[in-house]
Amino acid sequence: MANAIYPKYKEAAIGGGANTNLLTESVIVSLVDTATYTYSAAHEFISEVAGITANSAALGTKTVTSGTFDAANVTFTAVSGVQSEALIFWTQSEADATSRLVAYIDTSVTNLPVTPNGGNIDINWNVDGIFVI
Repeated sequence: MANAIYPKYKEAAIGGGANTNLLTESVIVSLVDTATYTYSAAHEFISEVAGITANSAALGTKTVTSGTFDAANVTFTAVSGVQSEALIFWTQSEADATSRLVAYIDTSVTNLPVTPNGGNIDINWNVDGIFVI
C-alpha cells in the first residue's frame, strides 16, 4: 500500500466534521503491524485499526503550510512487540470510536520497518514535511 490520506478524513474536513483540525486537535501517531492491519479507504476511526504496536504522545510543533502537514519528530518509548511496517496518524477525541483516522504512511520513512526490542524508536520526518493534503 502506498501512503494515503484516509478518504473519510477528507470528507469530514471538507464538510466541517468534528476532529479534523490538525492544528487544534491532539494528533497521535501509531506504529502498526501490517500483518494484522490492512489499509482500507472505508476506515474512519482508530477503533477500526488492529495491530497497533505503540502510540506516540500528542505531536508537538504542528504546522500546515501550503497543504503540507509537519510536526516535531517522534520518539516511541520502551516499545516491545511485533515488527511494525506502517504509521497511522489520527486525531484523538474522548473515545476511539470518534478518534478520526487522518493518514496512513508505509513508504519513505526512515527506521521503518522496525522490530521493537524494548527500547525507544525514533521517527524523524522528512524536511519537506510529513504529508500533503
